[in-house]
Amino acid sequence: MKRVVITGGSIVSALGSEWPDIFAKLKEKKNCVRYIGEWEKYARMNTRLAAPVDFTMPDYPRKKTRGLGRVAKLALVSADKALAHAGISQDDPELKNGRCGIAYGSSMGSVDSIMDFYSMLVMDDISKMSATTYIKAMPQTCAANIGVFFGLTGRIITTNTACTSSSQAIGFAYETIRQGTQDIMLAGGAEELTPADAAVFDTLFAASSKNDTPEKTPAAYDKNRDGLVIGEGAGTLILEEYEHAVKRGAKIIAEIVGFGTNTDGTHITQPNRATMGIAMKLALEDAGLDPSAIAYVNTHGTATDAGDIAESWATADVFQRPIPASTLKSYVGHTLGACGVIEAWIAINMMKEKWFCPNLNLKELDPQCGPLDYITGDGRNIEGEYIMSNNFAFGGINTSLIFRNLS
Repeated sequence: MKRVVITGGSIVSALGSEWPDIFAKLKEKKNCVRYIGEWEKYARMNTRLAAPVDFTMPDYPRKKTRGLGRVAKLALVSADKALAHAGISQDDPELKNGRCGIAYGSSMGSVDSIMDFYSMLVMDDISKMSATTYIKAMPQTCAANIGVFFGLTGRIITTNTACTSSSQAIGFAYETIRQGTQDIMLAGGAEELTPADAAVFDTLFAASSKNDTPEKTPAAYDKNRDGLVIGEGAGTLILEEYEHAVKRGAKIIAEIVGFGTNTDGTHITQPNRATMGIAMKLALEDAGLDPSAIAYVNTHGTATDAGDIAESWATADVFQRPIPASTLKSYVGHTLGACGVIEAWIAINMMKEKWFCPNLNLKELDPQCGPLDYITGDGRNIEGEYIMSNNFAFGGINTSLIFRNLS
């Protein structure tokens, strides 16, 4: 089996894109949740909260971007910056030799284009549809458009598994390189902000309605939490076979050593403590590690009652100790298909800084949550070789990734 390392990465998030800026905001305990006044028009929807991204599309050639909706634009920008960070130029022949592929996901394509399809059925008129409507709406829009933009000719893996879309993409890309099928993989995910996503959780009574105090939510693991907040963003990691990276003189940021994924097989929206724990055990077994080797867990931490309780107890079951843990959703909201890669990239950088962020808004721990070492206050200085990052999605889809610090 080949070793798989990360040689580049970039995210687009409410916290920013550049690590120094993100790190400073984490240190400031910056909550990026905002009240969205435009959502007042949606009757009977309780939440008016989200964590949007301040985003401007670079001046790319129109011929290459006319089939991109917002979700694919976010994805493309992160992929472009990640490749640059890895020292791979857009005209590098390695992108086109069949040994470089992409694994990428989102919950869905761009909603505006999906609405154009629906308009035909509602209005009996196809005038809102164009040659690019489907390209923007299709679930594989991010992976396909990135592949065309950079001329990738290797494998393409699309992961449209809601909140595990990008963590599964990272895991499947890791397995592809590990098996020797590809040398380089672009891996990640994206999600654009839409009120429809907020409404999904609102109808399940799982969205926060602290509209007058957006800075106080979400509050994962807190006794008085009232649900999640939707965010948006994108992220891309450049995964590379270790010897290939060394040969080209790439800077190695971290190593991926473990991946586990499974499904609950019990309920579409209610998490399962046992199978969540099994996913973590699968990652540990894949890495050949004892739970005692993990220094920190980046939790999914949605701030929903069922999610927080099941996840915290599953984590406690696996580690059998109060392991240091925190969630990044209290900073950037729940970015759905992008959350796995955004949280993994930030966690990897925190590992290298030897400092991990606190859980924002955790004032009074819910006694129903499992016995973990929930980081609070000003964060925690932790030096460790391995960290874990977990995500759990609708459909009962579970993922766990383990990263190693090589510096």
